[in-house]
Amino acid sequence: MRRPRPPRPPKPPWAALRPMRLPELPRPRLPRSRTGRRRAVQAVMAGCVLALLPATWLHTVADGRLRTTADVPRTGVAVVFGAGLWRGEPSPYLAHRLDAAAELYRSGRVRVVLVTGDNSREDYDEPDAMRAYLTGKGVPDGRIVSDYAGFDTWDSCVRAKKIFGVDEAVLISQGFHIRRAVALCQEAGVTSYGVGVDDVHDATWYYGGVREVAAAGKALMDAVVEPDPVFLGPQEPGVERALATDGR
Repeated sequence: MRRPRPPRPPKPPWAALRPMRLPELPRPRLPRSRTGRRRAVQAVMAGCVLALLPATWLHTVADGRLRTTADVPRTGVAVVFGAGLWRGEPSPYLAHRLDAAAELYRSGRVRVVLVTGDNSREDYDEPDAMRAYLTGKGVPDGRIVSDYAGFDTWDSCVRAKKIFGVDEAVLISQGFHIRRAVALCQEAGVTSYGVGVDDVHDATWYYGGVREVAAAGKALMDAVVEPDPVFLGPQEPGVERALATDGR
């Protein structure tokens, strides 16, 4: 004798719902005529040219102006761009920039170091952290000048020229950034030579390289439009005084 089957459980309410079908997207159609295909290819090529234009401009302007700490021309001022703080201390990338500046000062290739960075908050002060690091490396405090409104590369270059009266400088940054720094400072009126410091090619280094692709476009726009810095302010005689009191 067969056992009676247990009753089936009731179906949930959603079992009766039909699956939703997404609308089919139209497939892109290539032009059928030869003229249409030619124009499509020309449009793609034009887009590639426009995408590469900023990077080409950076390499063209900076070409021949990149040096090392051993062969950079003797110049009055070195400009060190901020690169972030870790717990109030210079990040490893910024520390490498400052090490190069200290080396240039000790070798007599520069006489004054202009540190430019972000001090938009009371709890974040790149220039003072950079100054403390340099004095710990043997650079006299009187040979260091601080720019507290270097919020980006363009602002730092314009302020170096208009606020601190810098006409010629050695710029110090990582290799992935130095061409942009040289190009922008050249456009701002500062005759520039760039020293790109070496770093381990870690995730931060690769991120910086990728970031430069987008930053190159902004740099070209800054050079064309020449916007005023976030904060310009009155002229400051710090660099001139430091150069005048330098006994070397």
